[in-house]
Amino acid sequence: MIISMKLWKKLSVITMTTLLAGTAAAGAAVIYHSFLFNEGKTIENYEQQLNAVSYAVGKELDYEPLKGFNDTTANAYYDYIIKKFDASSYILLKENEVVCNMTPFLLTELSDERWEMLVRGSVIQKNGSQYILLAGRDVPEMGNQSYKLILVQDISSLYEDIRRQAFFYFAIYLGMALAAVLLVSVMTKKALAPLRELQRAAQDISGGMFCRRADVSASDETGEVAEAFNSMAERIERQVEELSSESERRRQMLGALTHEMKTPMTSIMGYADSLLHVNLSQEQKESALRHIYDECGRLGRVNSKLMSLIGMYDNDSISMEETSIEEVFEAVAELEENNLKSRKMALKHTCRMDKRFMDKDLMISLLVNLVDNAARASEEGACIYMTARENTIAVRDNGCGIPKEEIPRVTEAFYMVDKARSRKAGGNGLGLALCSRIAKLHGADLRIESELGEGTEVSIVFPA
Repeated sequence: MIISMKLWKKLSVITMTTLLAGTAAAGAAVIYHSFLFNEGKTIENYEQQLNAVSYAVGKELDYEPLKGFNDTTANAYYDYIIKKFDASSYILLKENEVVCNMTPFLLTELSDERWEMLVRGSVIQKNGSQYILLAGRDVPEMGNQSYKLILVQDISSLYEDIRRQAFFYFAIYLGMALAAVLLVSVMTKKALAPLRELQRAAQDISGGMFCRRADVSASDETGEVAEAFNSMAERIERQVEELSSESERRRQMLGALTHEMKTPMTSIMGYADSLLHVNLSQEQKESALRHIYDECGRLGRVNSKLMSLIGMYDNDSISMEETSIEEVFEAVAELEENNLKSRKMALKHTCRMDKRFMDKDLMISLLVNLVDNAARASEEGACIYMTARENTIAVRDNGCGIPKEEIPRVTEAFYMVDKARSRKAGGNGLGLALCSRIAKLHGADLRIESELGEGTEVSIVFPA
């Protein structure tokens, strides 16, 4: 049943059960120990009284004429003595025979074992609704006769006091329990109010209200939970925004791809139609075929780079290994050798960086793209520089440069500063977008510095 309760009710029940059980046990222990203490003190007081009375009775019995008294006179004398010391509480025995008993209780046969028990310690026995304290002492009498004095005391009032205390405690206990139940319920419900606010905030966020935050100002653990919750909500909101932005970028990318492919496809269809339906000279046919071949090649390059770019957005897992930068530079130089040779260009590289954790293949792809861009921006016979120092790898050219206002956009997919020049040189606007993504995967920044007519330097800056 308790499993289906709300949390504040569960806490209230558990707290109250523990509190009430503990209070009841503590109260019972206090009453019990109080009773034992009072009982012990009562018995101690009566035993001290018995010792004093037995000594005083012994002095009274040390009366020489008593030995000559007949039984009637002796019994009257015994009564006289006992009356001096609260006759209703004592029984006097002579040679184990009762000679004076003014108590309301009848003494049964007194065995030696029972007498030893009375002498060693007091005995409490229940007589109906009464509790009777019994204790015995030998009377120190200067003669050859044996006298015994027995204390018979009704201590029922002691037990009655305990019952009254227990009843009084129980009444107070019930009143305090009722007040505690109400107080604990209210305080528990109030203490858990921040959790209800967190619940509402979580429901709102799950419903799409990503800007929702938990309004909890408590300085305790619930406040810390609320701060952690709000921090999580902020991260979720940022991630949703990033996903939305990413989705928009991909939509734009696909739109740009469609546009980018439209022109070569139109050109290919036009030349193909001419080849099919127009009587062309051999030279014209060869020219048309070359155009078709070139446009198909450009479409292939666009498709390859776009798939690489999309693939890296879909899977951010890269193989990071300690890689020699010199080996990366040599691989780039080898891959670009024929391309640069056809343009009568040279690639000079300087490496002052030993090793770094990176994905070797991706870094080679990045640098190849940067060298290709530099080659397309440069005149025939130019020199391209590739350097590595400290935490920076850079590719620099002395080409046409990029206008300042265009630099922030050159890493956008399909964006080209000079579309005609880029297409003529075989560009498609995907190279720097791909480079930027690879740099981010390595935790690096892609920085571009350029001056019109002087050249461009693209740097990959790793964390220091």
